[in-house]
Amino acid sequence: MTRSSKLLALLVMIALIITACGSNSDNGGNTGNSGSTGSDNGSSNKTDTGKTVTLNTFVSVSPKIEDINTNEVTKYIEKKLNIKFKFDATPSANAADKKKLILASGDYPAVFLSGDFTQAEQIDYGKQGILRPLNDLIDKYGDEIKRAFAEDKDLKDAITAPDGNIYSLPHINDCFHCWYSQKLWINKAWLDKLGLKMPTTTDEYYEVLKAFKTQDPNGNGKADEIPLTGAFNTWHAIPSNFLMNGFIYDNDEDFFYLKDGKVQLAANQPEWRDGLTYINKLFSEGLIDKEAFTQNIDQMAQVGNKEGDNIVGSVTGGHIGMAFSLADGQTRHKDYVTVPPLKGPNGVAFAGYYKAYGNGQFAITNKASEEEAIAAIKMADYMYSEEHAIMNEYGLEGNYWEKAKDGEKDVHGNPAKYSLKPKYWDSTETTFNDTWDQMGITRRTRAIRESWTAPADMFSQQGYEFRLFTETANNYENKQPEETFPLTIFMDENDAKETIMLRTQINEYVRSNMAQFVTGSKKLTDAEWDSYVKGFDGLNLTHYLDIYQKAYDSKKK
Repeated sequence: MTRSSKLLALLVMIALIITACGSNSDNGGNTGNSGSTGSDNGSSNKTDTGKTVTLNTFVSVSPKIEDINTNEVTKYIEKKLNIKFKFDATPSANAADKKKLILASGDYPAVFLSGDFTQAEQIDYGKQGILRPLNDLIDKYGDEIKRAFAEDKDLKDAITAPDGNIYSLPHINDCFHCWYSQKLWINKAWLDKLGLKMPTTTDEYYEVLKAFKTQDPNGNGKADEIPLTGAFNTWHAIPSNFLMNGFIYDNDEDFFYLKDGKVQLAANQPEWRDGLTYINKLFSEGLIDKEAFTQNIDQMAQVGNKEGDNIVGSVTGGHIGMAFSLADGQTRHKDYVTVPPLKGPNGVAFAGYYKAYGNGQFAITNKASEEEAIAAIKMADYMYSEEHAIMNEYGLEGNYWEKAKDGEKDVHGNPAKYSLKPKYWDSTETTFNDTWDQMGITRRTRAIRESWTAPADMFSQQGYEFRLFTETANNYENKQPEETFPLTIFMDENDAKETIMLRTQINEYVRSNMAQFVTGSKKLTDAEWDSYVKGFDGLNLTHYLDIYQKAYDSKKK
């Protein structure tokens, strides 16, 4: 399995991780950490006696890392900061269960580096005294953390609990294309063959889909074309959610939209019904794959990569590699480009927006001595540096990456700072011990991510991130509503526990009914629609929205 294949596999799994890609504020790609790699960042942890500080640390380890104790990045950090890790290293597959078990038993370490603490858990464990407030430590030792607060005006508020304390720091990954991962990809070769323009409205897209279905764009003389397909329960791949954004904002996460600062549910509004009517028309005329609401990503990829003639006209998903192979020699994916948000009959055309800070990863517990707490916060501060952002993912300079050469340009056309070496793409190793593979915390700003040399061919494996950046910048950036509800938000402990239950029930009700209305098992008659809307009363929707409104108003104060 090549390095690039592993990278692409990771992209496919972003929705399952999460974070996706966790993400942070858009700094326009032109500003970021001012310190260059190799700087000390004020992070020395030598005590007055020069003693090495041992940090008992919980960490979730990727199965691709051979031995976290002897890993090159581990050794570099230990030497640089004069610390010694004593890892409680847990495979990522069962890290969540292990975390809960050790916290419940009281047998937990001084430091969490992969804590994945929700906002509710941060409040709960903070009140119990298990998680130590980081405020004073950051004030004294957090140079890079304070730099992050200064450069991203939303970060500090987003990670500060209602009691004013910061209990945990997130992994920050400003994945620009992940922020706009609700994408529609269309077969440009088919458009060109049929003499069709890129659709800009829901009506134009309907006409394109009809042409794909009836005019034999793959030229095999068979009516085998699938005009639009997608997949269920994967990274924004259900077609109905992209299409709904031509009628009312639909992020397929919480279905919230804001109107004059008020939190409302999109899924019980008249515009939602209009969107369902449109999508049902596409489905009933055979323009949407009947499997799009039930097949998984592997089944979708089997259709996309089947031998013989290509039969896919358009597909929804965070990136085109979800439907088509990107391996060397596979060219089908090169026919696809993104479609901008489609304008509906009332002029609405939104892009789904998923920028968020995610859960807290780094935390210090009450098991840490003062000496250990200081060493730990200095370690976290270093991990927010540009040096660590590069090293964590790509290892030490000279192996997989190097400083960019004169004349090399980044994705903005500016002089690049870094360049990946061919060895990174050519490696056949299935495991390695020279990077941390994004383990723990980093602060990978847009400035850092977009400072690498842009490959000449964005349709090559090496150019894939550049391709995703370009498609996102051209067609989706800043097309979300002016104000969107944050994907993560602090709230009262009891409210948080209540909303977990209510959210699960309400979201399932929305998704289930969407599928039924789209496929026609439920009709969009006045009686059926009114019954659906009335059903939210039994799910305590008003109280649910009131809780989120209170949390939102508190955040804005």
